[in-house]
Amino acid sequence: METLQLLAEGFAGALTWQNLVWVFVGCLLGTAVGVLPGLGSSMAVALLLPVTFSLEPTAAFIMFAGVYFGGLFGDSTMGILMNTPGQASAIASTFEGHKMALRGKAAQALATAAIGAFIGGFIASIVVVFLAPVLADFSTKFGPAEFFALAVFAFAATSSVVTDSAVKGLAALFIGLGIAVVGVDGVSGAPRFTMDSPNLFDGISLVTVTVAVLALGEVIYVACLERHVSNKGIIRPKGRPWLSRAEFKEATPAWLRGTAIGLPFGVIPAGGSEIPTFLAYGLEKRLDGRKAKPKFGTGAIRGLAAPEAAGNSTTGMAMGALLALGLPISATAAIMLAAFRQYGLQPGPLLFERAPELVWALLASFFIAMVVLLILNLPFAMLWAKLLLIPRPYLYAGITVFCAFGIYATSGSVFDLLMLLGIGIVGFLMRALDFPLAPLIIGMVLGPLAETSLRDAAMSSNGDFSVLVQGPIVLVLYGLLVLVLGFAIRGRLVARRAARVADRVAAEAPPVEVRTP
Repeated sequence: METLQLLAEGFAGALTWQNLVWVFVGCLLGTAVGVLPGLGSSMAVALLLPVTFSLEPTAAFIMFAGVYFGGLFGDSTMGILMNTPGQASAIASTFEGHKMALRGKAAQALATAAIGAFIGGFIASIVVVFLAPVLADFSTKFGPAEFFALAVFAFAATSSVVTDSAVKGLAALFIGLGIAVVGVDGVSGAPRFTMDSPNLFDGISLVTVTVAVLALGEVIYVACLERHVSNKGIIRPKGRPWLSRAEFKEATPAWLRGTAIGLPFGVIPAGGSEIPTFLAYGLEKRLDGRKAKPKFGTGAIRGLAAPEAAGNSTTGMAMGALLALGLPISATAAIMLAAFRQYGLQPGPLLFERAPELVWALLASFFIAMVVLLILNLPFAMLWAKLLLIPRPYLYAGITVFCAFGIYATSGSVFDLLMLLGIGIVGFLMRALDFPLAPLIIGMVLGPLAETSLRDAAMSSNGDFSVLVQGPIVLVLYGLLVLVLGFAIRGRLVARRAARVADRVAAEAPPVEVRTP
């Protein structure tokens, strides 16, 4: 009953006209960046971070949450209509969604994606309301060793498990950790890696890094390497933008199964919604294979419904893990964690005690955002698709100007603009060489937490580092990490072996003789 009472008070705060405006603005921006090619919720939050410091914290985070959810509502649009997913989380939805569009059911595919995202996000919001306070109470048992183990778990999972190359993932992680230690050490007062420049004594701003890597680096990449991309392959959605009773009945079990798969991944630092969307798609494909007339490969609605629900349920739970544990499971969540710190707030159990009005208003805004996003996407999906017709030169030129204005408005320093350009070039090189960006952001955000926890643990034990592997919570975290890494290594070995077998079979196959008349 206490939880419901707190949630009711949260709705009273979230339903003020000012906060409703920010919910709508966040949902609108999130859907737009989700639809537009190459953008995403992480870029949108990074771009908005410099210009929201003048807002009251509750309004700012309500808007960020709307952007986070809206990005997943819109990111499948490009994959369905152009067979080119804008984000990795939309890849699984593209397989059957684009085939539905080719069959003339583009409008129904967009409706399926919107309803799936709504169901996954709404159920996740209900779970978060009751689970987040429990997680916050549980996290009061965490000491320095536990927080260090949690940071190591996040580092290893995001850099090794969800990337194609563990070497590139670890390299990106160490770049982020290296950026995080620049500046004057808060304990000893010694400058670290500052090259005697006073501009670096305060460190490198996370706002500058996120905007440079996620926004400016993407702009340079598109300008240099994707000039040939055009909008000619867009399928124009026509027909009814809703589902028939038979289609709704067929998609409902897939929505629920996808939601169930996505929920636990919201509290596992494994890179966000990419893994659960593929798991949901794979489950539906196996179930379809048992039928007398399989539909996968021809535009099966369940192959689109399950990944969409899984992606948004993961995002909803990720917000709960961020609020209760201070644990970011994706690049967007990491940027939001940095935003909390910019406002002088630290997610975790103390946040529920020191800022309950913000926490419960934010949780209540999740439900409002789901309804607003369903209204924006279900009847107006075909209008959102028209954003794909915006010429890329105009789009990315505007993003570049917004990057520079945002950073200069935050710091008023020309040095930060030069830093923006330099780190943007690093982001471009990482993007061009296929280095993942999420480990860099998470390394920079959680690096200070890991360093502080390591120091506190060592000081409390008089330099005995064995304290880092003592205690039930620590052992459970490291045990889970070993299991996750073991499954990841096994999966890669199986995939590599299957690829070698396929190559051997192809090499041993007799050549096909082509006869000409």
